Amino acid sequence: MQNYRLSVEGAPPRSLKPSVSAKTLTWVVLIFALAYFLLPILWVIFSATKNNHDLVGTFGFWFADNSLGQNYSKLMGWTKGYFWRWVANSLLYSTVAGALGTLISVMAGYGLAKFRFPGKNLVMVAIMSGLLLPVALLTIPMYLVFHNLGLTNTMWAIIIPCCVSPFGVFLGRVYAQSSVPTELIEAARIDGASESRIFFTMVLRLLAPAMVTIFLFIFVATWNNFLLPLMMLSSDSLKPVTLGLYGMVTYFKPEKGAVMLGSLLGVIPLIILFLGLQKYWQSGLAAGSVKE
Repeated sequence: MQNYRLSVEGAPPRSLKPSVSAKTLTWVVLIFALAYFLLPILWVIFSATKNNHDLVGTFGFWFADNSLGQNYSKLMGWTKGYFWRWVANSLLYSTVAGALGTLISVMAGYGLAKFRFPGKNLVMVAIMSGLLLPVALLTIPMYLVFHNLGLTNTMWAIIIPCCVSPFGVFLGRVYAQSSVPTELIEAARIDGASESRIFFTMVLRLLAPAMVTIFLFIFVATWNNFLLPLMMLSSDSLKPVTLGLYGMVTYFKPEKGAVMLGSLLGVIPLIILFLGLQKYWQSGLAAGSVKE
């Protein structure tokens, strides 16, 4: 009698079980990807404790002796105490632009997904065309518009342009098509609910995963934006951390360890945000991938 082995729960069938070479290749690729993303972060952490001499005279992936406090003092001294103000500015710009941009994106995406109106396809083509245009190409025209409006060197010169996200509208449309049942909207209309009430009390809850993903994309894009603040802002008190550290790098013989420390401190809010919202933005990225 032929012997049969019981299958292990959760394990793939033997016919689909990967070969040893496939497993080995997968592990090699994963380890390479881990090193590719992790080693630069480790290098920045170690470099934040070094001065200019230690950066070239000692082993890169190890700490220096008693340089962290000196680098922090140099960072605060060169920035004239503005460093944490710059970090706060980046948080303000990114949070406000992310919140407003997310609301605008899901409203536009919901409208394109659930309403019929003349020129709907042309609007979608125009929005998708925005994904093809590099941001740097639009910076100078935006500067001319904001200069004529008298909004340059204000926080609105950063927040308003960053609120516009063609990708956010696209993701909101895809998620609204797959996650907002038309029958639910029609039932609410029959019960006498207005369109605004339907959107703010029902649709927003269903679009929460997509909203987190859109918020993170806009937040990171605003935080990392360099050319727009460079063109729009001239006051030290309004600069984001990216522009402030750029000024420190362009200084004659900059203290590179202090710059590395500033970069490390400036990226900590992004790390906390991604780790805290990880499960939400992963589900938002999968929007529309499965059709029910």
